[in-house]
Amino acid sequence: MKVDDIRVFIPSKDYEISKSFYQAFGFEMDYVTDDLVLFENGDCSFFLQRFYNEELAQNLMFQLSVSDINEVFEVLSSLDNFDIKYAPVKTEPWGKVLYLWGPSGELWHVTEFVGN
Repeated sequence: MKVDDIRVFIPSKDYEISKSFYQAFGFEMDYVTDDLVLFENGDCSFFLQRFYNEELAQNLMFQLSVSDINEVFEVLSSLDNFDIKYAPVKTEPWGKVLYLWGPSGELWHVTEFVGN
């Protein structure tokens, strides 16, 4: 088996707010259906769906690997119209990480690995 890609379907508590957040965060949005959009940045992509299950959203985690975590922190710091929370950048032996809880409670581990 050769896998070409894998994409997650992220639930949204408020579909319009989540769409706006991910665009402001730096992802390009492509319409799929009225209940599904595709977000892309570089070679990475995910679906956002008009579906919400609190238990699923509160237990959903992702790792987003970036080349400049300080740039991500600056972007997040400028987004004051969204109900999100994030932690300061933390240095680990393998690199740096910040934790971001998105508009539906989904947890992003934003990482910059040593050597990136």
